[in-house]
Amino acid sequence: MTNLNKLSLKDVVNGVREKKFSCSELVKDTVSACKEEKDFFAYITLDEEGALKKAEELDKKIVQNEEVGDLAGAVCAVKDIICVKGLPNTCASKMLENFVPPYDASVVSRLKKEDFVVMGKTNTDEFACGASTETSYFGVSRNPYEKERVAGGSSGGSALAVAKNLCTFALGTDTGGSIRQPASFCNVYGLKPTYGLVSRSGVVSLASSWDTVGAFSKTPEDMAMILNKIAGKDRKDSTSLDNPEKDYTSFLNKGVKGLKIGLPKEYFSEGIEEETKALVMESVKKLEKAGAEVVQLSLPSTKYAVSVYYISMPAELSANLERFDGIRFGHKPESEAENIVDYYFKARGEGFGTEIKRRIIIGTYVLSAGYMDAYYKKAQKVRGVIIEDFKKAFSACDVIIGPGSPYPAFKIGEFIDDPLKMYTADALTIPVNAAGIPSMACPSGFTKAGLPVGLQVIAPFLSEGRCLSVAEALRGL
Repeated sequence: MTNLNKLSLKDVVNGVREKKFSCSELVKDTVSACKEEKDFFAYITLDEEGALKKAEELDKKIVQNEEVGDLAGAVCAVKDIICVKGLPNTCASKMLENFVPPYDASVVSRLKKEDFVVMGKTNTDEFACGASTETSYFGVSRNPYEKERVAGGSSGGSALAVAKNLCTFALGTDTGGSIRQPASFCNVYGLKPTYGLVSRSGVVSLASSWDTVGAFSKTPEDMAMILNKIAGKDRKDSTSLDNPEKDYTSFLNKGVKGLKIGLPKEYFSEGIEEETKALVMESVKKLEKAGAEVVQLSLPSTKYAVSVYYISMPAELSANLERFDGIRFGHKPESEAENIVDYYFKARGEGFGTEIKRRIIIGTYVLSAGYMDAYYKKAQKVRGVIIEDFKKAFSACDVIIGPGSPYPAFKIGEFIDDPLKMYTADALTIPVNAAGIPSMACPSGFTKAGLPVGLQVIAPFLSEGRCLSVAEALRGL
């Protein structure tokens, strides 16, 4: 068999177990694809040697009929803020370009028990701050459908790796839309789970009360298989939920008959490109024909979400990045410092990029004396209003559907000098993070120019099964 890298997770797992092909053959095909598509820049670090070594170990076990994990042989790309023991964890920043963690993130440990293969670490915006990977110290990831456009961000490299078949599935993080937006731009599936469902231990923090670990996949069934392995309580993460184990594949193939789909008017209003709206509505109509019921509703606090996020998130970021001072962690100054203050200025000035500096300044400001009450505490109160809006909406519907982004992938450089425009790109994804609820990006067709458009299926707290059910139904229509 050839082009094994194009197989879905389910087909990989079955093929390896049935000995239709070896793990080594799959890894070799994936490595070849990575080298052919290197100009798109999905990976910061490609661990060809480590991946082949792991694949060979698994092949020996399988030949000898020894027990292997449920994901044996599956090739995974890991966002470069999620620690993998022995591989650089740069956070796409000069600050951490030489950091190699001596431990695995909990999500990686869980998957290693299932015998997955790590292909490498994928590109991201610096410390996951951005919506295009353009803030990456190492370069921008390019859209798989048009090379002069972005793959999205901050988990752009992971979305691109799945779209280009440079892995079987990928891990990412979503703080304000960093899984769902690139998934929409790259025509793949991307799940942001309920806050706390997947452990954040070993993941470099951006904004601790917003960060969520999730995944990218080629099919909804693949996503269910991944979620089965990464969800669960972790004593290393005090925010992880003690939620009863579920088999997420059990939510597939149930159809949508009788399901109530909420359409918030704010998600289809001014600022959303007409072609994007039309393609999302086409998908909704397909679901309606399949037996779903459409309910019109309102999420009035949507307009405040970006403001809440860009007060709360930089505040948490500024606190989380304090440790990177060039003494305990991070980049050391390239020239001799006159004193300790000068040392800090040089270490952080050289180590951090422009966008990180901007957010640290904003975050420090809103936490400072005299401003914390006026900004940070008010933002937290408005976040509570957003949560209540979703609760009210879900009393009238089972899921909410809207675009994953106001528009398709934009051109490289188009927004980079306009931070406000870049920030408002997440206007439709941020509310979900504010509420801590699950949302899944699904392909929803292509524009006349051939660019992918994605929609997001939003569900109540701990209702990932509904997202998966709708995604699977849409795939079959």
